[in-house]
Amino acid sequence: KRKKPRTSFSRVQICELEKRFHRQKYLASAERAALAKSLKMTDAQVKTWFQNRRTKWRRQTAEEREAERQQASRLMLQLQHDAFQKSLNDSIQPDPLCLHNSSLFALQNLQPWEEENAKIPPVTSLV
Repeated sequence: KRKKPRTSFSRVQICELEKRFHRQKYLASAERAALAKSLKMTDAQVKTWFQNRRTKWRRQTAEEREAERQQASRLMLQLQHDAFQKSLNDSIQPDPLCLHNSSLFALQNLQPWEEENAKIPPVTSLV
């Protein structure tokens, strides 16, 4: 059995089909028949064109959503990296008392590994 040759549509037909698809993804049988008649196409051609166009539309929107998801993921990673770098680069403001005493200055600038809620307050006075 020989395969039916591919039907080619005119630019005007495709333009009208695309315009209609943009407004309406699914056509009722009466709408499909009216559109087919106005474009000098068969009902089956319009039906098949819409089925194929919906498949293409679903694939495109899935690809766009995936691209947006990947872009958002890259942005989050960059923001996390920037925040981490900022936390590394932010220096502790030295206590005025510690500036004149090298031992206290060294103690204040120590950053021991800390467990949750176990922060040691900065040295503020010796008295």
